Amino acid sequence: MESELQGLVQVVQETGAFIDRITSEVSRVIVGQKYMIDRLMIGMLSDGHVLLEGVPGLAKTLTVKTLAQTIDAKFQRIQFTPDLLPADLVGTLIYNQKDGTFEPRKGPVFANLVLADEINRAPAKVQSALLESMQEHQVTISDTTYPLPEPFLVLATMNPIEQEGTYPLPEAQVDRFMLKLKVSYPTKKEERAILDRMTDPQGETYGQGPGVSQGPGGIGVRSTATTQEILKAREVVKQIYVDEKVKNYILDLVFATRRPEDYKIDVGQYIEYGASPRATIFLTQAAKAYAFLRHRAHVTPDDVKTIGMDVLRHRVIPTYEAEAEEITSEDIIKKIFDEVEVP
Repeated sequence: MESELQGLVQVVQETGAFIDRITSEVSRVIVGQKYMIDRLMIGMLSDGHVLLEGVPGLAKTLTVKTLAQTIDAKFQRIQFTPDLLPADLVGTLIYNQKDGTFEPRKGPVFANLVLADEINRAPAKVQSALLESMQEHQVTISDTTYPLPEPFLVLATMNPIEQEGTYPLPEAQVDRFMLKLKVSYPTKKEERAILDRMTDPQGETYGQGPGVSQGPGGIGVRSTATTQEILKAREVVKQIYVDEKVKNYILDLVFATRRPEDYKIDVGQYIEYGASPRATIFLTQAAKAYAFLRHRAHVTPDDVKTIGMDVLRHRVIPTYEAEAEEITSEDIIKKIFDEVEVP
C-alpha cells in the first residue's frame, strides 16, 4: 500500500501541474479570493457544479470568466432575467421553409463551461430547465436527446435571496450543485490592490496573439490548459486514497444532519431536512479533489472539514424555529463538525 501511494503521489504531481498554471493566470486578474478559486477548481476536478452566492461587485462573474479563459474549452455566459424562457437555455426546433422540416437549434448550454449569471433572477421553470443537463449531461429538444460536450460544468452566481427581484432556487436544483460558496468582501489590503490594478492608466499587458484574452486594465490571460488535461486529472482524482476511518467520518457527519440525537448533538429541533445521500458522495469527491490540489494522494479528516461546509450548507434545511431564533444551516453544520468525533 505504501509503495502504491508513493507512485500515486508522483502521478498526482505530474497530472496536476496545469493547476498551478491556471491559478497563476487567474491571479493576474483576480486579487485575493483564493477560497473561491480553490472551490471552482475542486468543482472542475470532481465533475461537480458550483453555486456562488454574494452581493453584486465581488468579482464572481469575472472570476468564472477568467478561469474559462485559461482553459482551451467552449465557454458560454447566460444572463438570467425574469423574462428568460427555457428554450433560451437548451434550444428549440426551427422550421425550415426550404424543405418543410423542423431543425434543432441548440442553446447556449451546449458548452464545456456554462456561466449561469444571477441564476435566481429567473423564475423556477427556467431554473429547472438546467436540471437535466446538470444531472444527465444531456438535453432533450422535442423527442430527441443530445449529449453535452465533456467536460461539462455549470458555474452559477446568485444574489442573496433578500435582494429585490430574486426567486428562490428549487431544492431539487440546489441539491445538484456539489458546492455552494459564500463569497465575502475583500480585505482592505486586497481592495487597495484592486483599486490600483483597475484604475492604472497604463495597465499590465501580457502580449498579443493567439490564446491571449485581454482582461481588465489590459491584463492578458493566456490559455494554459486543455479539456483533455482536465479529464485526465479527473481520472487521477478518482484514485485518491480514502481510508476506512475517513469514510466512516464522512458518513457520521452526514447522518448527524439527519439524526443528531444519535450523536448526542442538541440541534434536532432546528433541522427540517438533513443532507441527502448525494452529500455523502459529493463530500468524498470534493475531499479527494482538495487533496489533489494539495498534491497529496490521500484524504485526511482536515480535508473533509475544510470542504464540508461548502458541500452541506445548502443541503441542511432549518426549521421555522431555527429561523425564528436566527439559527442558520451554517450554525447547525458548525456545531455538528465541532461535536462529531474526528478519527
